[in-house]
Amino acid sequence: LLLEHFRPMGGGNPVSLLFTRYANYLERHFNAGQNVHGMVAWLLAVLLPVAVVGGIYGGLYYLNSLLAWAFGAVVLYPLLSLKQLSGQAERIAAALRVADLDEARRLLSQWHGRPADGLGAAEIARVGIEQTLSCAHKNLFGVIIWFVVFGPAGAVLYRLSQLLNQKWGSLDESDFGEFGKFSARAFDLMDWVPLRLSAISFAVVGDFEDAVYCWRSQASAWAQQGIGIVLASGAGALGVKLGEPLSYGGNIEFRPELGLGDDADADYLDSAVSLVWRTVVLWLVLLLLLTLAGWVSG
Repeated sequence: LLLEHFRPMGGGNPVSLLFTRYANYLERHFNAGQNVHGMVAWLLAVLLPVAVVGGIYGGLYYLNSLLAWAFGAVVLYPLLSLKQLSGQAERIAAALRVADLDEARRLLSQWHGRPADGLGAAEIARVGIEQTLSCAHKNLFGVIIWFVVFGPAGAVLYRLSQLLNQKWGSLDESDFGEFGKFSARAFDLMDWVPLRLSAISFAVVGDFEDAVYCWRSQASAWAQQGIGIVLASGAGALGVKLGEPLSYGGNIEFRPELGLGDDADADYLDSAVSLVWRTVVLWLVLLLLLTLAGWVSG
């Protein structure tokens, strides 16, 4: 985390770029529109890197646990993006504070991957908060959970599965058939526990009562119910309203309301970054206590 904070990789992450090219190669050669083809491609894409990382980690651990620890840090470095997400959110908030909506829209579009033309200040802040909470879960907390349980191989498995879900899981079945179904189902299964742990953590470091209420009463209405759990809990923890309809390219995208309290603004966007940092501290403290308990019991 310290290495990623002071030397973030940014958008040109070589590991992600290399894996994307590999996934494109597999898609070209295996996508025949059937679910079984998607399963074979997913296994080839994910299990080979996971086996290599797991084998190296196991060999180093056999030789020296300190070498294995160092290897684990090297593996985690390109998989985490805490500094990147906090920096992007803070830049958008700074642009909103000086009423530079054009710059805020440009930054949001660059980060979110969707055009932000026509969005007002409150809408930019809402989408920025949603992106902050979503990226914190996918690019930080989910990776850490799988790393803690299964070591570096687990972190690689989670991150690569997430990338394949983004790339293949959203493919239009009318054009690509059922090729992406397996990657979507695999990641949904892998993300079931991390989603809920992220949501619980936001509740603990924020407004617990409102976070749990929003999680229970609003998350199921979100189109992607999994990430809806994180967004609803985060909105309740912050005391801000998220969701609501947005206009993209002249078309209205209807989205349910999440959260309670005030409308989103630059201050709440900064508060979302603070919520993520508090959650990171909470997790580090818990991991430290678990490690010390293991040493004492050992």
